[in-house]
Amino acid sequence: TAAVLSRLLDKHEYGTYRQILYVYNTLLIVFTAGLPGVFSYFLPRYGLPEGKEIVFKISRVLFLAGLVFSLFLFFCSGIIAQILRNPELARGLKYFSPVPMLLLPTLGIEGIFSTYKKTLFIAIYNVLSRSLVFVFILIPVLLISKSYLYAIYGWVISSFIILLVAYYFKNIPYKGVKPVKSGLSFREILAYSLPIVSASIAGTIFRSANQFYISRYFGTEVFADFSNGFIEIPFVSMITSATSVVLMPVFSKVVYEKSDVAQITGPWRNALNKSAILIYPMVVFFLFYSKEVVTIIYSEAYESSSVFFSIAIVQNFFNIIIFAPLLLSLGKSKFYARLFYGLAAATWVFEYAVIKIFNTPVSVAVCFVIISVCGTLISLFYSARLLGTSFFKLFPIGRLLVIGLHSLISIVIVRFIMIELFPELHIILSVGIGWILYLIVLLPSARVFKINYREILIPLLKRN
Repeated sequence: TAAVLSRLLDKHEYGTYRQILYVYNTLLIVFTAGLPGVFSYFLPRYGLPEGKEIVFKISRVLFLAGLVFSLFLFFCSGIIAQILRNPELARGLKYFSPVPMLLLPTLGIEGIFSTYKKTLFIAIYNVLSRSLVFVFILIPVLLISKSYLYAIYGWVISSFIILLVAYYFKNIPYKGVKPVKSGLSFREILAYSLPIVSASIAGTIFRSANQFYISRYFGTEVFADFSNGFIEIPFVSMITSATSVVLMPVFSKVVYEKSDVAQITGPWRNALNKSAILIYPMVVFFLFYSKEVVTIIYSEAYESSSVFFSIAIVQNFFNIIIFAPLLLSLGKSKFYARLFYGLAAATWVFEYAVIKIFNTPVSVAVCFVIISVCGTLISLFYSARLLGTSFFKLFPIGRLLVIGLHSLISIVIVRFIMIELFPELHIILSVGIGWILYLIVLLPSARVFKINYREILIPLLKRN
């Protein structure tokens, strides 16, 4: 949607559209109260009848939270527009306001199906729901009017359909099962979720600082450039979020049953190693082809976004470390919250300082990445101490450096070949041929570095 809308809307309209999504995603954490995350924590501890009662009890609460969220967006749209210095935002938020009421009850499906090891349904649901959003956002803009408001109308319609689909999917594990009272009280649920909410709010404050500062101090058009560029490679978040969803119920059960801690560290290191083997080659390739990739996706009008993309990619070397399920399963949600509040405070202070000193959006992006990496390393040191192991045993830095070095050498060889043999290729051909050559160099040479891509790629291809 971002790629298509960047071409269909002018920068001001597209920037307004992205600001609406920024406001929604920023406030989403507050209004969900951490409830979607409780499924993967509590469901492994109950049978199916009790699980059904828990799922639909929490879904009802999510609907009420969504209703409050929708009312807040509608009545506070003017205030939010003033804060972000975009008067048009007030109208856009009012039209968008029904979306939270429709989408919040759909949250938590990943936790439900991962608990019962039915992850195929997660794939089906995600493909279906994302496809609905894609179609309903773009068709009105393409066929009726090139206005961001028609994209918002599409959001509302697709959200209603997704709500119906989600309730059907949430019932799949419990077909033929009569709900039984679990005895799980909201007090217990909130005792677990509220510290996570606190951490999530802090995380939202942390991540929203750069968007707020760039929106307020550099304008809507620069915000559009930043929004398109300062993103993770989608494949990275796909892999890490999927890994997190799978590991959380496993870790929760191990801790609940007081089993050997090796049952946590073993899967953790294995997941980290496999994630690096999948992610690092992609990160290195996109780092060297950031300008070309951004231009292909968003058009030449957003070529300047490639600077933000290159900066954001650096995070992906560290984002493979999914410390949330580890800390939360160990019951350290308070530390998790304090960590993000510390990061949030540092981000808002230091980013304001770099704006006053350098007055460039690039300095804001660099500052955010440095603080983000520091937060990841702090969480690792703390987790290692909790598990009674060393930092380097929990974080195999040597192995990760080998994987990264192999990818770096491979891409340097490819870039040299491309410059010498294909200096004037069309941009799409350049990226396509570059990727093919990269794989040709990367995969056969992996043996020299003792990296086994076949072990991971062949099972994935067979399953797909």
